[in-house]
Amino acid sequence: MKIGNIEIQNGLFLGPMAGFTDLPFRKIAKELGVGLTYTEMVSAKALYYGDKKTQRLLEAEDELCAVQIFGREPEIMKYAARLLEDRGVPMIDINMGCPVPKIVNNGEGSALLREKELAAEIVSSIKSAVKIPVTAKIRRGWDDMPDVAVDVAKLLDEAGVDAICVHGRTREQYYLRKSDRGIIKRVKDAVRCPVIGNGDVCSWEDYRSMLEETGCDGVMIARGACQKPWIFKECIDGRTYDIPLEERVRLMLRHYELSVEFYGEWLAIPQMRKQFHCYVKGLPGAAKLKDEINRLETLEQVKALLGAMVENH
Repeated sequence: MKIGNIEIQNGLFLGPMAGFTDLPFRKIAKELGVGLTYTEMVSAKALYYGDKKTQRLLEAEDELCAVQIFGREPEIMKYAARLLEDRGVPMIDINMGCPVPKIVNNGEGSALLREKELAAEIVSSIKSAVKIPVTAKIRRGWDDMPDVAVDVAKLLDEAGVDAICVHGRTREQYYLRKSDRGIIKRVKDAVRCPVIGNGDVCSWEDYRSMLEETGCDGVMIARGACQKPWIFKECIDGRTYDIPLEERVRLMLRHYELSVEFYGEWLAIPQMRKQFHCYVKGLPGAAKLKDEINRLETLEQVKALLGAMVENH
């Protein structure tokens, strides 16, 4: 699959998730076979004003890591895109799907689905400023009004967007109800650029059916990768892996060590708690394990807990 001049090895994408898709998690996903990763979404306005905290989100060691930006002012979005290109970022993604109130209340994220012309203007403005590929992530719509995604996608396509990712839920649905794959197919049939399907992909069977039902060019996996990052390997190999506890623990330890290396122990250990909760979901005694991990403060304590998990299995 090609986006602009960039070849994506297998059409598998790790979706950007605030608080999850930091550099350590992206490294884990790459080791397990994902084709392209994204940073957590970054405020274009924060880049414009030189916010130092935002710079941490941009750190990447993989040349195939796109930066997702959000905002609504075309000139500021263009400035941010040019800044990122100058830093060597290979691809820029525009967030037009985030449903959280603090984003949409500013007219950003999925609020842009109600301002189709502005959404297209943002794409056009960025495309005029950079040579690297520019993509956009949208939702089915703001509410249940039909085919909003199709109308928006057509305008973005005409504005020169290099690919569109479609999440099959509306903003009002958040992550409730089943993702609508029909809208992904309708977008695919309506535009010339590549389309990436997103929503409810938690197994390689979901991945396969997404491709078959929508005809999309690639598949983005987000929440499904938090609980089992090896889903990318499953999709590539076309089979479900019954991961032994020892292997799951090895992966957890690798993730913890990468996080400590990146953030330092004091920040990494509490930040990893939410990811640990994902890793142990469904395991016997998960509630007790979550309670124990929440009280740990050092990597050595984490290693001891992980070792005890294996011994007591």
